Amino acid sequence: MKLTLKIWRQKSQQQAGELKTYTLNDLNSHMSFLEMLDILNEQLILANEDPVTFDHDCREGICGQCGMMINGIAHGPLENTTTCQLHIRSFSDNDTIIIEPFRAGAFPIRKDLSVDRSALDRVISSGGYISTNTGQAPDAHAIPITHQTTEAAFDAAACIGCGACVATCKNGSAALFTSAKVGHLSLLPQGKEERAERVINMVNAMDEEGFGHCTNTEACEVECPQGISVLQIARMNYEFIRAKIFEKEK
Repeated sequence: MKLTLKIWRQKSQQQAGELKTYTLNDLNSHMSFLEMLDILNEQLILANEDPVTFDHDCREGICGQCGMMINGIAHGPLENTTTCQLHIRSFSDNDTIIIEPFRAGAFPIRKDLSVDRSALDRVISSGGYISTNTGQAPDAHAIPITHQTTEAAFDAAACIGCGACVATCKNGSAALFTSAKVGHLSLLPQGKEERAERVINMVNAMDEEGFGHCTNTEACEVECPQGISVLQIARMNYEFIRAKIFEKEK
């Protein structure tokens, strides 16, 4: 396959960036999207040029590091797929592919396709945990939890924190990410103790980090590689209102 890549190149947050064009020939259609970028970088290094900087780690669709916009779509054209799990057979010979970083006010560009998503980490740090002594693992049936509750908690916990929901939202909202982190803990018995404090702290942290507000376009659910439902946002809103009511009654 032959592909033309138009890649965003930007040396730092302080400098202006631009799309630069590269052509790759004789590509194997079975290679992954990131392997294609590896080949490009090998060629750039051999030509004494600066390689393209992009985030990656596990390359198994687990860590959430490989976020980028591909032809204007977070993670590319396939549904429920991270960039590292995308293969170039999803494109056609002689295609032109535009590759850009995730763009959001809370995600400043570090270099090229790499962005600073530490704002998501700070949202989690504000309340995405439980304060309890773990000790040894309890027996499987020591804490009775219904199957429905368990499945709902796991559905929320599937979020890998890639930030695609933020990048695809016209408002740059992190509501889907935050609601997933709030949801899976609020559903389980271990998270009930800090339920009210958690949601207030995490929603406030989300606002302080400069994320936009959710206007229910549901674009976040469409681009989420884990298929997190926007119903998580409804649950977070319920938890937040509930916490505020209890706060006034104290």
